[in-house]
Amino acid sequence: MINILTLNKISETGLGCLEKDKFNVVNACENPDGIILRSFSMHDMELPASLKGVARAGAGYNNIPVDKCAEKGIVVFNTPGANANAVKELVIAGLLLSARKICQGVGWAKGLAGTFDVPGQVEKGKAAFGGTEISGKTIGVVGIGGAIGLLVANACHALGMNVIGSDPFLSDRAKNALHPDIRAIKADRPDEYLRECDYVTVHVPYGESTRHMINEEALNKFKKGAVLVNMARGELVDDAAVVAALNGGALRLYVTDFPNGDLIGHENVVATPHLGASTEESEENCAAMAAAQLKDYLECGNIKNSVNYPDCAMNNTGRKRVLIHFKQMPGIEGAVIDVFMRSGADGANEIHKYKNGFGYAIVEPYGVDCAAVAEQVAKLSGVLKVRVI
Repeated sequence: MINILTLNKISETGLGCLEKDKFNVVNACENPDGIILRSFSMHDMELPASLKGVARAGAGYNNIPVDKCAEKGIVVFNTPGANANAVKELVIAGLLLSARKICQGVGWAKGLAGTFDVPGQVEKGKAAFGGTEISGKTIGVVGIGGAIGLLVANACHALGMNVIGSDPFLSDRAKNALHPDIRAIKADRPDEYLRECDYVTVHVPYGESTRHMINEEALNKFKKGAVLVNMARGELVDDAAVVAALNGGALRLYVTDFPNGDLIGHENVVATPHLGASTEESEENCAAMAAAQLKDYLECGNIKNSVNYPDCAMNNTGRKRVLIHFKQMPGIEGAVIDVFMRSGADGANEIHKYKNGFGYAIVEPYGVDCAAVAEQVAKLSGVLKVRVI
């Protein structure tokens, strides 16, 4: 049996591809072959020697020690795009909540319970909750080329907004998926168009290069009185700078899915409790994608949507495979080939790829004992993990 440890509640429907006669899916296990999780932090977790793959049911993976896993030959997967529609819909909700004083109005209306002439009070009091329409306004989409950014941009255009966006990795394919009236720029920073935008929404992955990308310097380039929407990652935004901008009137509102003690009490912050992917459909889609990728890797050695190892796949011929994780360093390919040659291999089906200083190879040798060869390969300098399936 292949042991799969779940560190969060994962959609059972989404885990349907993990057949019960092959996979033992549990929420407690000392020797898991694979882990599936959502937001659970693995940074203080001891990684068991049995662990081969970790699948994040979601796009973000800052709760996983990715580099530590890479050094141990543990493949980390994520599920880009699986929750994109759910986040898109929350962004649209955030735009509407920021344009109209809906939350304030709902709270006020609830307070009328048990009072006299509620309809009359509503007519007299509704003027305090007036707002604006988003149609005709300009929105900047930072990260327009990603799965969520694309959906947000097209949805905002469909609602009558003028849409501008940027992405350092904007591909022709992504650009072609956008409505032709949307202006998309291939750029690292959105400085070129920020002063035009009534709304700015951020959709980039979190990392050291993007931490606090929306800071005092960036906010000084915003149009005065703009609204900032962040349903991506809390760490992308410098909260102190945002609070200062709100207090000074540079920003009208901050809409975020990542409330904290510095933000929650501010009258110009609209905060949702990390609801981006919290739909039945999204949780099922993410779980299904995570489970399928982990299953394919554990059973066949194929890698897709890994954040620390290269995508690498080979059609299954039914032959035994030697799977090799190694550091990218001079001479290592030749050393691996030499082991197979000295072992008497009569050719092989083989593929290898590299990513961020790490390599991965799938080898189907002819005429040798795969277990014996794997044992010799594992002794080579720079080889991190070898297994045979």
